[in-house]
Formats: sequence, C-alpha cells, structure tokens
Amino acid sequence: MDNPAGAMQRHRGVKTIIVLAMLPAIVCMIWFYLNHNKGKMNTMLLSRLVVGPLQVNCFILADEKTKEAVVIDPGDDAADILKLINEKALKVKYIVNTHGHFDHVGANRAVKEATGAEILIHEADALLMAAAAQQSSAFGMRSASSPPADRFVTHGDVIMAGEIALTVAHTPGHSQGGICLLEQGMAFTGDSLFAGSIGRTDFPGGDLTTLLGSIKKNLLTLPDDTKVFSGHGPASTIGEERSENPFLNKQSGF
Repeated sequence: MDNPAGAMQRHRGVKTIIVLAMLPAIVCMIWFYLNHNKGKMNTMLLSRLVVGPLQVNCFILADEKTKEAVVIDPGDDAADILKLINEKALKVKYIVNTHGHFDHVGANRAVKEATGAEILIHEADALLMAAAAQQSSAFGMRSASSPPADRFVTHGDVIMAGEIALTVAHTPGHSQGGICLLEQGMAFTGDSLFAGSIGRTDFPGGDLTTLLGSIKKNLLTLPDDTKVFSGHGPASTIGEERSENPFLNKQSGF
C-alpha cells in the first residue's frame, strides 16, 4: 500500500510541473493583453468642445491610425466642430446622441451634411430628438431640427470606428432613451451622471428612481479610475462619484 504522505508529495510535484509548463503561455497572454490595450490607448484622440448656450460637452473620439471618428452630442456651434474635424483630417463615421434633448442634437444636421456620418440614438428618444426645435422654443432659444436617426442602438451594442469600440449602456432616467458610452477606462455619460450630481428628472420621460438604478447598475460597477466625461461640466472619475456625489455616496440615503 502506498504511503499517504508520499502520494501527496508526488501529487504536489505533478501540479508544480503542470503550472511551470503553463507559465510561459500565461506570461505571453498577459503580455499580449497589456501591450494590445496599451497600443490601442495610444492611438486614440479625444477632443472636447463646449458648445451652445447651455454649455454642452461635445466629444470627438478618433482612431489616430485610420482617422475614423465618432462625434458625441454635437449640440450646437457646428462650425467649430467641423473646423476641428477638418484640422485633424478626421473621417466621421458616426454621430452619437446620448439622448434627444435639443441642446445635445442641435448640430446633427450640419455635421451629417458635411461628413456623411450616420446618426445613432436609442429608439426611446427618437421622438424627443424629432421635437428638438419645439423643445428649444420652450426655453426661449432656437435650435436646428435634427434629421432622423440612421440607426437605433440598444444596450450592449458596440459602435466601431477604427480600433475604437464604444459599448452602449442604456441608462434611462433623465430621458427614456438615455445612453452612456463605455471604452477603455472612459465613460461618456451624457446627462445621466455629472461631476458631483446627476441629470434632471423633472422633464417628460424622467424618473429619479430609474436614473439612480441606471447609474448604480451600469456605471458604479465600473473601476474607480474610470474617467467620467459628462454632458455638462468638468470630468470626474467613478471613484470620486462613488464617494463624493451626494446622490450616490453612502450618506445619500438612496
């Protein structure tokens, strides 16, 4: 009969040999992952323009190699947006609206006509976007109407431009079709989440409980160092919002 201690020792020896045999492959996989994502990060160009009377953050995210780009929330000041696009010789593939409020879609038409880009929005905000001119009138402002969306996006969709891969997270609450866009440690949150605050929920289609649930499910589950680029105001991080945002921290009561 085999000695139990000896059998255990041989078993450990076999496991050690297996681990050592696999180690080179594991190291190669880790090296590939880190270098692949590092290279991808280094080929992204991110620009921000503050546009319109409501100071909307319009973001342009481009692949430096292919020059393919996505314009997020071109709310106004189309000339400024197009100037930057032309200066960087970008090929705009998509215009993505995080929601349909007039201050986020006002330059859709001009940018689309100049670049041929497709307009993407969540279907639940299609009618809201169609009423952009009427919305602006209610605020005593004027906004250009937007063409209809070329394609609707939904939760989990991936929007590709070169090596850029923006994952769509449906985050209703500020509006029924609000979305966030997630890519490489970045979250473009539209009017769902701001630095130190959250989006208004007193507009038609808004709901506070829904918005808080959307943020907690789709955004607060991201790593703390994820950069938050919101529709208005300065950038932040998920960690800062988790601890400091009065709507989201432990003292909030929500």
